[in-house]
Amino acid sequence: MLLLSSTHPRWFDASTVDLPVLLSDHLHCERKAAENALSLVRRYPHRGASVEKLGRLAHEETSHVVQVGALLARRGWTPRTDTPNRYARALLAEVRGREPERLFDALLVAAFIEARSHERLTLLARGFARGGDGELADFYAALADAEERHAEIFVELARPLLAAADAQARIEELARRETEILAGLPHASRIH
Repeated sequence: MLLLSSTHPRWFDASTVDLPVLLSDHLHCERKAAENALSLVRRYPHRGASVEKLGRLAHEETSHVVQVGALLARRGWTPRTDTPNRYARALLAEVRGREPERLFDALLVAAFIEARSHERLTLLARGFARGGDGELADFYAALADAEERHAEIFVELARPLLAAADAQARIEELARRETEILAGLPHASRIH
């Protein structure tokens, strides 16, 4: 488990105040996840085994964009314009500039984002189940499982890039930083 902290219990109520906004944010999170995976393929095509894994991951993330878009449409809502994601931006600011540390950090940042998404989608599934919205509960339970797998893929791709002790130290450092970043953000109708 990468995460050192848990989402505050007030997050569910705050995030679901405006469901069209939350679902629009989720749609854009899935789009950005697909774009990030493909960007890593573009920057590191020589890493053959990772190209296939990242390509498949991007394909799955793209299917999530379609699923979230369809859910919005079924409910009669139009996706909203994307807004900056302060959580992801702050994590990406931690990526070092030299290789192989740059790739390691980029993969780890993606892993943390996916791990936090897993946690939050799980909270949404449980909250919607308690509230009686079976469609959203089932939807988020299924997507939460995918996010957990994605986090594991990014960690698996990152670990061989550095010596084991260096990799573990950096994971711990980024975990502390992720906790600080999350603590500084307001609860809103957003996934992060």
